[in-house]
Amino acid sequence: MTIADRGRWDVRHAASSDDDPRPPVAVEFREELVPTAGRALDIACGRGSIAVWLALRGLTVDAVDVSSVGVGAGQALAERHGVVDRVRFTEWDLDAGLPDADPFDVVVCQRFRMPDLYPSLASAVAAGGLLAVTVLSEVGAGPGPFAAPAGELLAAFTGLGLEVLLDSEQNGKAHLVARRPG
Repeated sequence: MTIADRGRWDVRHAASSDDDPRPPVAVEFREELVPTAGRALDIACGRGSIAVWLALRGLTVDAVDVSSVGVGAGQALAERHGVVDRVRFTEWDLDAGLPDADPFDVVVCQRFRMPDLYPSLASAVAAGGLLAVTVLSEVGAGPGPFAAPAGELLAAFTGLGLEVLLDSEQNGKAHLVARRPG
């Protein structure tokens, strides 16, 4: 990630005050799919709202983001909600790939699109674990520099040992929720 990209995210996170814990968009109406114990990985966690929601749900969470401002806001949010012992925030450049770790029971990647990372996301899901991905989409919104073409998520995660539970594309967003059998 370039220094300019990192700076852009720092500015964006510094200007935001959106700090309510909330589920990943892909499962917000299917929260029963998300386990209440185990380990979770939140990719491009931003200000930590999903990471803290997962910790409040009972998971131990590793949350990574390129923005030091976002990571700091996430740590403060975890402190306010009493889950600082359940969430570890790390400044991490995803151009280097995912952090090395054993597979996770939940892997979340919301509103961050890096197709080269898709196989690693799938590999990070433990047996019986859940993957929830949401990206901007051309479907219902038109092309854009960060928008996925129609069918990208389903095509990318098919054949990687996951059972797709939900695949939705509309209104400029694409969601995929999948489980690794086991």
